[in-house]
Amino acid sequence: MQQIHPYSDSRLVQGCVYCGGVADTDDHIPSKCLLERPYPENLYVVGCCDSCNQGFSKDEQYFVCLLESVLAGSTDPEKIRRPSVAKMMQKSPALRQRIEDSKTEIDGQIAFVPEHTRIKNVMLKLARGHAAFELSQPCREEPNHFWYAPLYLLSTNDQEAFKAVHIQQILGEIGSRNMQRLLVTQMTGLNENGEPQNMGMLINDWIDVQDGLYRYIAIDDMGSIIIRIVVAEYFACEAVWEL
Repeated sequence: MQQIHPYSDSRLVQGCVYCGGVADTDDHIPSKCLLERPYPENLYVVGCCDSCNQGFSKDEQYFVCLLESVLAGSTDPEKIRRPSVAKMMQKSPALRQRIEDSKTEIDGQIAFVPEHTRIKNVMLKLARGHAAFELSQPCREEPNHFWYAPLYLLSTNDQEAFKAVHIQQILGEIGSRNMQRLLVTQMTGLNENGEPQNMGMLINDWIDVQDGLYRYIAIDDMGSIIIRIVVAEYFACEAVWEL
């Protein structure tokens, strides 16, 4: 992955990006359990306290095991597509049983009832990490808008809007990694007289961390911080903070 150094004010993000405490360790964003070996080079990290780092671990394990069980329709490690998650299920029979106990049947289809508090903990942690790393924006408070769901539950129009690149209107934090990633392009439109005119545009595109496993886009525009995440091309999340 491309290594970009921020040139924004270093005072913007100090301490643990999750709680504001002393950042005595680093946390990978996204968490390694969401990826497979070989991991991307220069995997991004943010500063955090050891308490937060350890505190998210069990919820992250639960999330990835639940997600892969949903995709497989089973908690059987031999049916889990990701090797690292299959090993996790084998080493954690209690976790596997907990997910197995949540299995049910809806309209003849196997389904798993999620523990929403744990999923929210994981997704908000990821969103806060991306906001701090990409946008130099600490977002420790509760978001103004937050949702997560399987992508297929969104309407076709909502999926297209969610997956689209972002056309930047106003520059965010000067010197942030996100600002350095913006792409300049031109398109032809019509001016007020109806005549063709070339217009410059700033494109904020999705970042693919690992193909088919994790991608995200971080937006700082028009007074809003927006983080969108797609995990395993199945699970989608959006968190929005109004500044």
